[in-house]
Amino acid sequence: MFHFGKLAVDLGTTNTVIWKDGEVVLFEPSVVSVNTENQKVVAAGGEAKKMSGKTPNYIEVVSPLRHGAIADYGAATSMLKWFFREVMGTSWLFGPEVIVPVASGTTQVEQRAVMDAMSQAGARKVNLIDAPLAAAIGAKVSIADSFGNMVVNLGGGMVEAAIIASGGVVAVSTVREAGERINETIEEYLNKKYSLAVGRLTVEDIKIKLGSAVKLKKEEILEVGGRDLTGGLPKTINLSSEEVFEIVRPELDRVVGVIKEVLGVTPPELVADVIDRGIVLTGGMSQMRGLGTFLTRETGVAVHVALEPEFCVVKGAAMVMENMGMYQKLVR
Repeated sequence: MFHFGKLAVDLGTTNTVIWKDGEVVLFEPSVVSVNTENQKVVAAGGEAKKMSGKTPNYIEVVSPLRHGAIADYGAATSMLKWFFREVMGTSWLFGPEVIVPVASGTTQVEQRAVMDAMSQAGARKVNLIDAPLAAAIGAKVSIADSFGNMVVNLGGGMVEAAIIASGGVVAVSTVREAGERINETIEEYLNKKYSLAVGRLTVEDIKIKLGSAVKLKKEEILEVGGRDLTGGLPKTINLSSEEVFEIVRPELDRVVGVIKEVLGVTPPELVADVIDRGIVLTGGMSQMRGLGTFLTRETGVAVHVALEPEFCVVKGAAMVMENMGMYQKLVR
């Protein structure tokens, strides 16, 4: 169990997850709204996301992370301060010690930005751990033995496929567009095909309700409302699951490419282990309908979705924090 003041923080492009005292205590969109006239934070998380597209000009709704890295340092710091107050209260004597998973594909500058933002938000000590290792531990994949395991973490801003063996990352491949790119592609399609402008909440709803990695046996239809780009008036269309399937397919092909790329640079003995053990998916995007089936078909390797995949990374980081003596060499 954690002692008071220790947090695992999965700072994601789409969502931020915080683990404290053996459980998830915060799971909120990585969004913050700021009053630009006085630079004060109006809201963060779900409340801020609901304000998107519905605020006066002086309220700016910001997503501080982009493609798995901090894009707006000030907004990220403000958002983290808000989240820390939510989970720690306002009367904590010392800032929390935090452990933060970072993608293996991020640069030293990007990792330093994460550490600085955490410290600026109030953390007294910041530990980093490679996200693939945290994901594997959280998914209950053994990382200590010499057998090769493959974990693919599918987040909002980054897809990372890693081969893990003997307590470390042997090979890794990253693509910096993932769930958020699917959202952008859906929005672009609606703009071009239907001259329809929609908000981010509508796009997310479309992805969740109609998104699938395989063709559905029965086509599904969703009524989508927005603003006509030609006349500016309200407009409603019927969008089909078949259309969304065609929209997301190129992005899913990129996931296949990442997996094949990392397998291509992995020692044959470890590839044989992966074929035997299969591929484990973590991250929120792994919950897309039919994704396991699609990736199994495209790679020829059995693919399994971890239990509660959206929490594997933060859970694994928390387990490292709780057992620092055992995992010290993984932390930096």
